[in-house]
Amino acid sequence: MVLLRRVIGDALRARRQGQHRTLREVSTAANVSLGYLSEIERGQKEASSELLAAICDALGARLSELLSEVSNTLALAENMEGVLVPIEEKAASDGDVAVKVRQESPLKATLHATRKPKRDIVYAA
Repeated sequence: MVLLRRVIGDALRARRQGQHRTLREVSTAANVSLGYLSEIERGQKEASSELLAAICDALGARLSELLSEVSNTLALAENMEGVLVPIEEKAASDGDVAVKVRQESPLKATLHATRKPKRDIVYAA
């Protein structure tokens, strides 16, 4: 079973790190404690929709964008054959997102998602 809070945390961390920002910068901008933001990114705490919206705003992203990324990651994980087989690691990729799931027991799985950073388009004058 893949935990939604871990996938959300991975997506938030990827966005923050992609912007080369610290936890402190984002926590201040989102008006959330640094420790709590860290726990959310590590998938240890569930964030409310209001808090997710504040964090997304601090990151300059829309909540719908984040949730779309999370949905795509979950879909990839769900489509992997044998995800619930104990102590196995499975991987899938769609070009932009790579997902690895390590299933240690029927109730414990570790999902690691990585995304290709979105590049800003620069137009020459």
